[in-house]
Amino acid sequence: MRTPIVGRAAETEALLACLAAERHVLLEGPVGVGKTALARAVCAELDRPLFRVDGDGRYTEGKLVGLFDPPAVLASGYRPEHFIPGALVLAMQAGGILFINELNRMPEGVQNVLLPALDEGRVQVPNYGEVRAAHGFALVATQNPTEFVATGALSEALLDRFELVKLDYQSEDEERAIVALDARSGPAAELIVRAVALVRATRTDPRIRRGASVRAAIAIADIAARLGGDLARAALLALPTRIELVDPAATPLAGVLDDLAKKAGVAGLL
Repeated sequence: MRTPIVGRAAETEALLACLAAERHVLLEGPVGVGKTALARAVCAELDRPLFRVDGDGRYTEGKLVGLFDPPAVLASGYRPEHFIPGALVLAMQAGGILFINELNRMPEGVQNVLLPALDEGRVQVPNYGEVRAAHGFALVATQNPTEFVATGALSEALLDRFELVKLDYQSEDEERAIVALDARSGPAAELIVRAVALVRATRTDPRIRRGASVRAAIAIADIAARLGGDLARAALLALPTRIELVDPAATPLAGVLDDLAKKAGVAGLL
């Protein structure tokens, strides 16, 4: 079955090998490099159900494991039919893949709940009993590098249960192919080339703490196609939320983009 992603052959092979060996996998890389797309593609290739959870500092153990329906418990007590399983229990029962996006944004208590599931394929649910994982259960999680906002380091105990697959930005040719595939407006090839060149330049400029991913190039190409090819306006709409300047007060975004356009060989952008 063809994986609906551009490139990533080595990473796909690594993830498939780990899951075939019944191992749990941590995908690490910057925002927008395709960690979620890779996980979805591999699940589709393996024909396993995918249960997704997004990392959030307010997420609770009860949401992950499951909760009892309060009115039903008040009416007739803790009965199995009153239990509403969470993503972890659903994945374990189905022999599916629990996909946790940005695991290192989860509270420590939620992370700790995963340990017995990863170690022994079981979890103990109060007033319900023990849940054992069906064959095929695995956890695939992603994390952004710890320097990103609202992220923290995973505990050594949790890291010891994972195999690590790292993803970085792809080649320029692959990023152009991704934009051509994912852009909704059918932008011209020249527009795609210019958008990708500009976005890639944001990753190496010393005035930018965090550069943009190919997701920004898709947005720029899409918007510019709707603005008669006006890449300048599109970039000023798409990039402010996707890059982080070292000193925003001293560095006007428009000036940075103008410099980047020249460096990227698309002079006259602004």
